[in-house]
Amino acid sequence: MSLEEILTKVAVAEKQNKREQGSVKLIAVSKVQPIERIEKVLAKGHRVFGENRIQESINKWPPLIEKYGEVELHLVGSLQTNKVKEAMQNFQVIHSVDREKLVLKIESEAQRLGKCPELFIQVNTGNEIQKAGVALEKLEDLFKLAKDIYSLPVVGLMCLPPVNEPSLKHFLIVSRLNAHLDLPRLSMGMSSDFEEAIKSGSTDVRVGSALFGLRS
Repeated sequence: MSLEEILTKVAVAEKQNKREQGSVKLIAVSKVQPIERIEKVLAKGHRVFGENRIQESINKWPPLIEKYGEVELHLVGSLQTNKVKEAMQNFQVIHSVDREKLVLKIESEAQRLGKCPELFIQVNTGNEIQKAGVALEKLEDLFKLAKDIYSLPVVGLMCLPPVNEPSLKHFLIVSRLNAHLDLPRLSMGMSSDFEEAIKSGSTDVRVGSALFGLRS
């Protein structure tokens, strides 16, 4: 799909669900995409992109930013504690905060830098052992540590539903938790289910293959 087609689908979903027009942010997930595909989207004026790998992003984006101007970069992949410094220097938003050790490292680096990216707490709604994300029963404690104790800029929750289950069930769980914590944003929905995610309250949808095509 073209950028225009996806933005139209987002706008229709906003309208159908009585959401404010323009309230949903489209994150173009450009991880391991050829530069020419990314430039095509940049040339159309889009400026919000998602990356999984920090080193790939550091290598890729400086020349693109020099050519097209500033972009808003979102780290949508898991974050190791030894990569926190680089992540906080290169991304405006981090979607994958999921454990106490990571919160402590981010807080320490925020003190040193005097600033901090916006943060989403990733929730493992399916309790999948192989998947990142805080367990549902540990979410509130992690949130209090990050938001109340360290005053980090936690703006919302993020989830990646299990591939073998309906996304909607997991979107609704996270949407309720987000409302309970009184958070303004919600990172849910990818290429195959972003319209359902918007219906469930998502404010940030992460679309890669539908926009750029499948990676070779």
